[in-house]
Amino acid sequence: MLYLIIGIIVVIAIYLFTTYNGFVKTRNAVKEAFSTMDIYLKKRWDLVPNLVEVVKGYATHEKETFEKITSLRTQSYDSMSMDNKINANEQLSQGLSKIMAISENYPELKSNENFMQLNSELSKIEEDIANSRKYYNGTVVILNNKVEMFPSNIVAKIFGFKEEKLFEATEEEKNNVKVKF
Repeated sequence: MLYLIIGIIVVIAIYLFTTYNGFVKTRNAVKEAFSTMDIYLKKRWDLVPNLVEVVKGYATHEKETFEKITSLRTQSYDSMSMDNKINANEQLSQGLSKIMAISENYPELKSNENFMQLNSELSKIEEDIANSRKYYNGTVVILNNKVEMFPSNIVAKIFGFKEEKLFEATEEEKNNVKVKF
């Protein structure tokens, strides 16, 4: 009987250790995935003021859009939390789509060399963000499943593992793109 109790305790201890280590591994994967995405988000964050300045010269009456992006950019990116970075970049994405819409109304802007270079850089960064976003969301889903599923959810509660926020598309990004010829 004593061996049975010791055996059960050993099995439970092994389960706790392996599940805890699995959580640590998955949480670190989420951090690494966010860090990778964060590099591209920061590149975009730093590119936006240059793009705004180029577009500003052509579209002076779009003051509200520029002010919104500029005020968003006054925040220190490096001091933001993961959730704040996700929220700020969602707002930045909305502002960028407005800037691109503005640029469509100015053919001379679209032929401006600085604008074309910045737009090209932005397109590449957006592609990198999309790829890193997929990787980040994949690791978050794995962690969130472990946090929610039985019996690992018990270990998650004991050791304080929490769900992470997915990086989701904004409502504006979900809308169909209108193509005009």
